[in-house]
Amino acid sequence: MDFSEKYGRTIEEAAQLAAADLNLTIDDVEIEVLEEPSKGFLGIGARSAKVRVTPKKTSENTALEFVKETAEKMGLDLKITSRQSDNIIFIDIEGKDSGTIIGKRGQTLDSLQYLVNLVVNKNTDKYMKVVVNAENYREKRESTLEQLAIRLAGKVSKTRRSVRLEPMNPYERKVIHTTLQDDVRVNTKSEGEEPYRRVVIEPRRGHNA
Repeated sequence: MDFSEKYGRTIEEAAQLAAADLNLTIDDVEIEVLEEPSKGFLGIGARSAKVRVTPKKTSENTALEFVKETAEKMGLDLKITSRQSDNIIFIDIEGKDSGTIIGKRGQTLDSLQYLVNLVVNKNTDKYMKVVVNAENYREKRESTLEQLAIRLAGKVSKTRRSVRLEPMNPYERKVIHTTLQDDVRVNTKSEGEEPYRRVVIEPRRGHNA
């Protein structure tokens, strides 16, 4: 776990310095006093306070720590940061080994996201969604899927023959469905069982290209 140790004239000063070192406020950390301050006698033997601070155990910290430990065990060189908005925790990953953590078609990234969601929501009544992203992969993948959906809808409309896409995770299937939900030329549906469930784009009856 990340921690910082700092000296200060007082315990509070040392704690504030240590918290700032972790880019946190003093309210976001647990404080352990390692050395009490001492004024000494007539200024002789004066000693500063020394503290160790660690981030408080929040859902965001749990998620960030899990992803960092996983990347470390995989031997990957990555910069991993987190942020939280309402009930969603965003884990952002950057670095030269991002391709490894993403995996083929994002499969490794999806597996990591699934695991961290399990860890964060274990033994808690308040559900927190965790989204793990690397080098904006999810935005790029979403854009690619939207373009694919539009192109295939045009093909289906022209040939009047259905098209079955490769198996996708629920999020990616939703992108296809949402992109084409207002397209009057085609219908979309999902078929098959996980993890081989896929989207089918079929011509809409009564509509000609």
